[in-house]
Amino acid sequence: MMKTTRLDAYVLETLMPDLIGHDRQPSAFVVYVYLAHRAAGSRARATQVSLQTIAADTGLSKSAVQRGLRTLVRRRLVRVERASATAVPVYAVLRPWIRR
Repeated sequence: MMKTTRLDAYVLETLMPDLIGHDRQPSAFVVYVYLAHRAAGSRARATQVSLQTIAADTGLSKSAVQRGLRTLVRRRLVRVERASATAVPVYAVLRPWIRR
C-alpha cells in the first residue's frame, strides 16, 4: 500500500522554482520532498535515514544527496542531528514559512 503525503502549496509554488532555478540544486528539492515524505506523520517531523538509503531511494548519487543536504541546512529547511560522528543522522524537516 502506498503512503500519501500532503505538501504545502508553498513547496511547489515557491520552494521548487527557488531551489531548482535560483540555487540550481534540483537534488536539494528532491531530498527535501523525500525527507518530508518519510517524516510525514511523525510528531517531530523527523526521520532517521542514511545517505546511502536516500541516494538509493531517490536515484541520486551520494554526492548529489550530500550537496542537496548542505543547501537545505544552509537555507534552514532541514536540521541534522547525530548522536555520534558515525551514527545515522536524524533529519528534521523544517517549514519556516509557517508562523506558529
